[in-house]
Amino acid sequence: MPLNIRGVEIHQHILDRPAQEAMVEELRAVQAAAPLFSPKTRWGKEMSVRMTSAGKYGWYSDARGYRYEARHPDGGAWPPIPPSVLALWHDLTGLARAPDCCLINYYGETARMGLHQDRDEADFTWPVMSVSLGDDGLFRIGNEARGGKTESIWLASGDVAMLTGASRLLHHGIDRIRPGSSTLLARGGRINLTCRVVD
Repeated sequence: MPLNIRGVEIHQHILDRPAQEAMVEELRAVQAAAPLFSPKTRWGKEMSVRMTSAGKYGWYSDARGYRYEARHPDGGAWPPIPPSVLALWHDLTGLARAPDCCLINYYGETARMGLHQDRDEADFTWPVMSVSLGDDGLFRIGNEARGGKTESIWLASGDVAMLTGASRLLHHGIDRIRPGSSTLLARGGRINLTCRVVD
């Protein structure tokens, strides 16, 4: 049974080591086709994570704000979402509908992600699936309105968080990672995959 924190379902160790390694290999192909880049916030500050995407859309941020784009910053189309990621989505959600975007964030030793909501999508009734690979990340879960008390949990490699129903619009983020806590990635760090239905 998954843990339930404020309605967020945490599936611990749902991916074993071979499944994690296979998924990372597929993600390397995505990164080769759509290289990681460092987006800027709408206020002009460079984010500490590097990112890319797969699927119909990629998530993007610059002075114009946060949004989805049909093409990588270099002008190329985003590669398809890897089969292992799609299989996990269908298994956990039970949905025939595939996600439109798989956002891929890479966290180095000092990277973090402030509390935010996933609300650039057209319909918030679709779930959000977040997959952790590599070093542990301290996942903070807040409230729908900004502020108030929060709860945190360390997410390990192979863990999956599902934001569904009332938890879909909760603020959440990564306070820090625990360098060296995983041997999955040769150069260390953490990969987070976030799958969303956009249209």
